[in-house]
Amino acid sequence: MSSDNSLSHTRWNCKYHIVFIPKYRRKLIYGKLRRDIGAILRRLCEMKDVEIIEVHAMPDHIHMLVKIPPKMSVSYFMGYLKGKSSLMIHDRHANQSTIMGTAHFGQKVTMSVQ
Repeated sequence: MSSDNSLSHTRWNCKYHIVFIPKYRRKLIYGKLRRDIGAILRRLCEMKDVEIIEVHAMPDHIHMLVKIPPKMSVSYFMGYLKGKSSLMIHDRHANQSTIMGTAHFGQKVTMSVQ
């Protein structure tokens, strides 16, 4: 029971296994990009009070075991994590678009006003 967390009226221990897969399973998670992705994911999880228990980065995908509080839905957290991480990775590594193809780690939408 020591690994349980608590809110005002509940005790919880919600762990989820998450797998991130880049578009077309491109083998782009290596070297400097791998370190940056790890730092970005840790920072985003800290911002939402999500504990990362275990992470394994493979050449074409990432496995994460995370502890998400029950006050936050898993789908909300995943949308947040995928959206923010893809924008941050694209901002830091936009010059490597030839490696990434068309800059699709997740999705990036660009709008222009005329």
